[in-house]
Amino acid sequence: MHSSQITLDALRKAVAEFAGPGVPDAGWAALMTRTAPAIDPSVATHRDALHVWLNAWGCRIRYPRPGEENLFDSGVEQWWKQWQHALPAPGVSITGLLDADFPALGECYQELALVSVSAGPRRRGIGATAATKMLYALRPQALMPWDEAIAKRLHGRRDAASYAAHQRLGRDWSLALLAEAGMDEAELGEHLGRPGRSLAKMLDDYCYLTFTRGI
Repeated sequence: MHSSQITLDALRKAVAEFAGPGVPDAGWAALMTRTAPAIDPSVATHRDALHVWLNAWGCRIRYPRPGEENLFDSGVEQWWKQWQHALPAPGVSITGLLDADFPALGECYQELALVSVSAGPRRRGIGATAATKMLYALRPQALMPWDEAIAKRLHGRRDAASYAAHQRLGRDWSLALLAEAGMDEAELGEHLGRPGRSLAKMLDDYCYLTFTRGI
């Protein structure tokens, strides 16, 4: 595992790399438009919008052929019924996560990653990376996504405990950064030239550049 600290200067450099418009941000805008005023996975059109958005991020979750059951749709619907209460409230920021929140978040992530998206002998689940991206979409102020490189460099694996550890790390990084900056989260976004971008996403920008791309 990689022992990592983050400074305000390192975050500033990462955020600058993502300052321009791009396909992921365009996809995010489309997701927000289709699910306004807030994503609700109990709504079929919102589940479809999440499916499209995840594939725009390269998750490659297949769409059902005519006559096939939509396993992503039914699986996410059932997962949401069981696990929605494990997520932080919509208004909670990453700095507001409590130590008591993390174990349930790990279980919530693990169950989502296991949701079947294809049947038969080559059955597969949503998967670790797509699950964290979807959880980020549901709670963009509070939860950091990851990819395989980030997870393995920081935590050594991608199980429930590692996801919980990743969110705890993000919370601790956030508190340290805001203390260093002497600002609240909204002020920090303005200061870094990304007003409205959550600190959770800016930290993911940092992780992607540092651990996935190795910059």
